[in-house]
Amino acid sequence: MPQLRVAAFSISLDGLGAGPRQSLEHPLGVGGMELHRWAFATRSFRRMHGKDGGSTGVDEDFAARSFANVGAWILGRNMFGPIRGPWPDAQWRGWWGESPPYHVPVFVLTHHPREPIEMQGGTTFHFVTGGVDEALNHAFDAAGGKDVRLGGGVAVVRQYLAARLIDEIHLALSPVLLGQGEPLFAGLDLPALGYRCSAPTAGEQATHFLLHRDGGRAG
Repeated sequence: MPQLRVAAFSISLDGLGAGPRQSLEHPLGVGGMELHRWAFATRSFRRMHGKDGGSTGVDEDFAARSFANVGAWILGRNMFGPIRGPWPDAQWRGWWGESPPYHVPVFVLTHHPREPIEMQGGTTFHFVTGGVDEALNHAFDAAGGKDVRLGGGVAVVRQYLAARLIDEIHLALSPVLLGQGEPLFAGLDLPALGYRCSAPTAGEQATHFLLHRDGGRAG
């Protein structure tokens, strides 16, 4: 059965999934890029961005797994760009240039309608105004029997967690203290929501955990 997965989601030792004050200069918030250093070095990440080389080992194994069997993505609006409120025009087309690294349909949660954007390499951004359930239904339809990957950001992951819609979460615990930013689990009772954690797996630059949800998907 296709799953909704969060994969290669990096958090700090103090439980933050992004830094504060997102901007063009700091797309993951101030200090947020430090969370993902383990991934940047891997062969899968470099290949995703059209580059050669990269590390092998445990971190690479988890990075490669994160892209396997993914037929569609869901992103929060902040993951698509730093613009807030109504779209001022059609100029902003994402952080990634004309050839984004997704290569499948991507559904962006937003309160403000916008026409789909067809990019190079097979990525099309669809903008969903009907909330998390509508985005999930569209994504599963588009995925053609494959899994849907929930890319974040933190607020969107929290919404799907609270609704018990995520089947699996791969967390990469980075040896970083951010101090400020967006807490991933604050106010969420994960055991009460049915989530259980696997034993940790030590990677080269991060420690990896898998969380699975008991029972069927809510809704």
